[in-house]
Amino acid sequence: MSVDPGDADRLSEEEQQQLMEEVERRRTHRGIAAALVIVIAISFSAFQMWIAARGYTFEVGNFRIVALQQLQVNAIHVAFALVLAFLLFPASRGQGFLARRLGRVEPAVRARYGDEHPLTRATARTAAGVRWAALDPEMNRITPIDVVLVLLSTWPAYYIATQYDEIRSIAVHRFDGTQSIYEVFPPFDLIERVTGYDIGGALVAAGAPFADASAAFILSVLGMLLVLEATRRALGILLASLVGMFIVYARWGYLVPRDSPIGALTIQPDTWGNIMYNLWYTVEAGVHSQPVSVSVRFIYIFILFGAFLEMSGAGKWFIDLAYAATGTREGGPAKASVVSSGFMGMLSGSSIANTVTTGAFTIPLMKRSGYSPEFSGAVESSSSSGGQMLPPVMGAAAFLIVEFTGTPYADVIIAATLPAIAFFFGMWVMVHFEAVRGGIGGLPRAELPNVGSALRTGWFYLIPIVLLLYYLIIARFSINRAGWLTIVAVIALLAVVAAYNERTRVPLLATIVAVFVAQTAAYATVGSGVVDAVQVAAGLEAPAAPLPLGEAVGAAVSDLGVIAILVSAAFILLQPRGDAPLLDFDSAVDDAAEEGAEKLERPSLARNNAYRFGTFVLKSMDSGARTATTVVVAVAAAGVVPGVISVSGLGPNLAALISSVSGESMLVLLTLTGVAAIIFGMGMPTTAMYIILVAMLEAPLVEAGVLVLAAHLFVLYWGLMADVTPPVAVAAFAGAGVAKAQEMQTAVIAFMLSLNKVLVPFAFVFSPGILLIRVESLDNWWIIGWADVTDLGFFVPDVVIPVVGMFLGVYALGVTIIGYQYSEVSGLERGLFSLASILLMVPEIPLLILEGVLMLFGIPSALLVFSVTASLRAIGLVMLVAFTVVNRQRATGQPAEVEEPSSTAPGDA
Repeated sequence: MSVDPGDADRLSEEEQQQLMEEVERRRTHRGIAAALVIVIAISFSAFQMWIAARGYTFEVGNFRIVALQQLQVNAIHVAFALVLAFLLFPASRGQGFLARRLGRVEPAVRARYGDEHPLTRATARTAAGVRWAALDPEMNRITPIDVVLVLLSTWPAYYIATQYDEIRSIAVHRFDGTQSIYEVFPPFDLIERVTGYDIGGALVAAGAPFADASAAFILSVLGMLLVLEATRRALGILLASLVGMFIVYARWGYLVPRDSPIGALTIQPDTWGNIMYNLWYTVEAGVHSQPVSVSVRFIYIFILFGAFLEMSGAGKWFIDLAYAATGTREGGPAKASVVSSGFMGMLSGSSIANTVTTGAFTIPLMKRSGYSPEFSGAVESSSSSGGQMLPPVMGAAAFLIVEFTGTPYADVIIAATLPAIAFFFGMWVMVHFEAVRGGIGGLPRAELPNVGSALRTGWFYLIPIVLLLYYLIIARFSINRAGWLTIVAVIALLAVVAAYNERTRVPLLATIVAVFVAQTAAYATVGSGVVDAVQVAAGLEAPAAPLPLGEAVGAAVSDLGVIAILVSAAFILLQPRGDAPLLDFDSAVDDAAEEGAEKLERPSLARNNAYRFGTFVLKSMDSGARTATTVVVAVAAAGVVPGVISVSGLGPNLAALISSVSGESMLVLLTLTGVAAIIFGMGMPTTAMYIILVAMLEAPLVEAGVLVLAAHLFVLYWGLMADVTPPVAVAAFAGAGVAKAQEMQTAVIAFMLSLNKVLVPFAFVFSPGILLIRVESLDNWWIIGWADVTDLGFFVPDVVIPVVGMFLGVYALGVTIIGYQYSEVSGLERGLFSLASILLMVPEIPLLILEGVLMLFGIPSALLVFSVTASLRAIGLVMLVAFTVVNRQRATGQPAEVEEPSSTAPGDA
């Protein structure tokens, strides 16, 4: 039984899609265009799945097709994203600043010269041509300019893939002596490779235009312009402009006067040749640098894992489980939303997508139970954006932190655990207080699934998450391999579920076990699998060295996913219309299966389990590629910023300038960093914001004494606030769209509900014990172990007290924001609760302010010692207990009054 949000309030699949496309500015394709996008998206995912499984060598059997270098792989990765970006996002809908200004030209000419004047007719024809070539007001067609840009997007990657030897020479000679644009033009190049006739060379010998121009340089400029245009389309003008300004700065930053207030930003003069080489043809800086390498190796495969898990039906099941566990309690629907949205936001890495898809179920139920539309949309968007803080996946951020800090993945997710739990605890507290104030109960048990029943029918959805943790933390596999094996596990799991029913369960499971035993025996006898063992028995292949039994079992276990897929596929094909009681794909898979069956004029196919399973795999690959496109474009563009900083030598000067602006105050520096993270994060993916801010601010933060991992998490937490911060607040606006609520009110409430993301980072910066870290110096720290726990002189003051203070402070902050505990909280009391929250969570803030004031009077002080911070935490605890007792007595001493829940902002009576 699935929880039913009700047909009246719930958005249909089509409405969800329309809302997603409106918020993310994506097109809706039909016909051939849709098929083209799907094929390219699936090809992108297939390319990445091969890399995850086999590395950068592409071969069939023993025949090697090609072995790619990191730069070549990165270039192909970016090219796929550019192609999809130009197909998915329109150049203009005719509503932008430039389009509106140009649109006034034709009416102005017509008004001045009349309808029949030649200039009027020429202007009208020109305007019609421009509209046909570039505008897509309905977001449903691929324009001619898109086709041109798609073709151009493949050219720079083709050059890098086929002319790698020449690119290596560019590192020494730059662009001198490289081939012309005609010699590397793909059609000419392919003809030469097939026939041996050099058309490009003949054109150069004939003195064709641009014969002397370096193709490598032209293609680097073309590639950079394509990245900027794709960024503008997919992510908005802000990020594109920022990246463009850094490119311009790399060339002319030497003109900044050294004696000016920003003289520290002066750099050495450089040429366009050096700049374009460093920003396009290296993996150390620029577009194809570390962020894209992380996307190739880690980010994409985990986005794909999230897509497979979502399309498998796990998202819907987890929502049902959350409602089964909490739905009948006070404010149960909102509490279920907090849990399920956090889980799905962790996997998707997209606040907007998760708000719309999960919110389609949770928001109508919150509204039905009594929450206002604005509060419902705010809870969903705030929880969804917070999912990117939640281990073990953390959207894409965890993998960037691993790469940039050199911290093991297991350490990153362990460190991020308690702050993430604190945020969701705060969300739980706030929705509870709002429910108590508004008299909002839970849903009737009859409308909710049973916990036991939900676990029985969907417990297997937890297997991939458990396996992921095993691969990453216990087995210590590489992130890429762990992601790939977990995707295989999801596919194998769904294959078994699709083949499983009362008739097949015994033979199905028995066959899987039998093949597994045979595979183990093959490894133990001939050192390879069953297929190779058959070839050895036939004399077609020499046997390898037998493996010891333990290693043979381990090797067979690694093949278990493939075994389950092949065996289950055989059962499915033998019984394509067999019953599959546990199979419950996401509705997007069923819709795609029905649509495909109708186009094939075989509607009965939609009930064929083999066809549905194939649709599930392809739909997951398609969905993963579409989600990843925005992320890849973002990291490619954002990589230019650290590239310019490192290549130009700006880094030390920038750090000095930032330290000067902050007055060498850690509190001011952290505040400026947080505000910058919100501003840079508005309207752009968290990954892009994170890359840019870390490139500029990591060095100043570390020099100020902030632990490097804490600095990176600080930037991440504040950057996530951008998704719910007015006036942009893209996730909050998406939540308002689902809730059919007032947008700005929803954004204000979402911002207030997310304030934990502001104070919690300050808490773990000043108290690394919250991250379960023991610090001896900035260069010598580690995740605490049992020996550290038993060292009570460290563990109690540095871990227990700060952690307890953080959770109590989050509780007090919840009272402050909602303005209700057991009874109404007055304005003065809310101020005192907020003071208690700060004293409990971050007593260092008032102490640093006091130190600054004393310094103005020439009084040196050192207040950040345990005795002082512990005393302030004790004061905060006394305040919290005292105000809670008073509030409780007030509630029990007067009749309970049920009020309507607020529709403007938390706490407004």
